[in-house]
Amino acid sequence: MLHEDITSADIKAMHSVEGRVIIVTGSAQGVGRGMAHHLGKAGATVVVADYQADKLQRTCDELTKFGAPNLGVEVDIREQSRINDMVAKTLDAFGKVDAIINNAQTFRPNAPIEEISEEDVDVFYRSGVLGTLWAMQAVYPHMKAAGWGRIVNFGSSMGRVGGATFGAYNASKEAIRALTRTAAKEWAADGIIVNAIAPAAAPPRAVGTQHYEEFMRTCPMGRNGDPETDIGSVAHFLCTDACRYLTGHTFMVDGGNFLWS
Repeated sequence: MLHEDITSADIKAMHSVEGRVIIVTGSAQGVGRGMAHHLGKAGATVVVADYQADKLQRTCDELTKFGAPNLGVEVDIREQSRINDMVAKTLDAFGKVDAIINNAQTFRPNAPIEEISEEDVDVFYRSGVLGTLWAMQAVYPHMKAAGWGRIVNFGSSMGRVGGATFGAYNASKEAIRALTRTAAKEWAADGIIVNAIAPAAAPPRAVGTQHYEEFMRTCPMGRNGDPETDIGSVAHFLCTDACRYLTGHTFMVDGGNFLWS
């Protein structure tokens, strides 16, 4: 069906995050920081949520330099009360929360299955699965009341392919994808779109490791993902009205490294 009454201005507005209030957890560094930069430069109001006060402030200062409204909130995503406080501070400052990007997760050293400890599983589960669930629950009533919301969670290619020595991490990331699919079904009628990103943007500390070198060897595009221009651009789309008919999916933002037939 053609919509002759829709103008070019309407189309541009569909793809815009101008004036949107977007929480990005884990945005003091890495992929989260890159997404915060992208969204801030695109006109969004960014809530920089992280547990590292000094690096958090750095991201806020950078956003201010770009001219992007922002708020820094110290949060430990392993604690539900701190997540609820993060959302409350966002509402106090801006009166709404349009989108949340659940990027933050605490890590543990890699280990083969036979050596995974209870602590390994607990750290990944609490920071990844519960942290994501609690954040989704915290923003839900406000997005439902507005009749519009965007939630972007973070999965992993390692979880999809069963990457060796990533067992505890993989389990948490696949659980997050399961929550994503379920929330997408349950909350679609409320106007809330829920998707996930599985990025390939290795941090500097990963360069030279076996997993990084294998990725670079097999990646069709032959390069690491850029947090701001590669991952940030997809997160941007998933936080717009242009993503109105797409929910429950995981986007493999990985340069074509994990193609599925």
